[in-house]
Amino acid sequence: MSAMPSGSEVLVLGAGHIGKTIALLLRTFANYEVSIADRDERRLVGDGSEPLDGDVQLIVVDIADRSALERVAEGARYIVSALPFDLTTRAAQVARQVGAHYFDLTEDIRATQTVCRLAEDATSAFVPQCGLAPGFVSIAANALALRFGDLHRLSLRVGALPRYPSNSLGYNLTWSTEGLINEYINPCEAVQSGKKIE
Repeated sequence: MSAMPSGSEVLVLGAGHIGKTIALLLRTFANYEVSIADRDERRLVGDGSEPLDGDVQLIVVDIADRSALERVAEGARYIVSALPFDLTTRAAQVARQVGAHYFDLTEDIRATQTVCRLAEDATSAFVPQCGLAPGFVSIAANALALRFGDLHRLSLRVGALPRYPSNSLGYNLTWSTEGLINEYINPCEAVQSGKKIE
């Protein structure tokens, strides 16, 4: 366990289920040097159900502390944020500061707009909204659309819908509660009839 700069090629921020999965996939299938950082040591170590092998460096850092995050990010070539939406812009600012390529999973419109502004004259790539939706659903939509000569309408809907719902929304809460509430109470963006709408 380290509190020093990672020195790894990829720094994953956030050691929840998604962050750990990203770290493991990058290390196992793409053979990147990977570090994963979180403020909670227990989350990094886990209960053994999502083991991070010895090749993934574990770093305890308060991600809300910008100077501490900058020290950890120094030398990283890629930063992947699997953080709550309210920490997304901090991670992107630090990625810009250290010159790393940046990817996140956020669905928050304001955070995405900030990340896009940070990218305007950056020397590295900034790719927000790389999650399931937005993110993968756009790739799936494009792949489907390419199979048709004429396409009049394509609608894709994504949701964590459990087989046996146990709550009033019928939703499977696999993400953070705060993130889900943020999604439900704020406007979202869509493309309708070829135009971006809110």
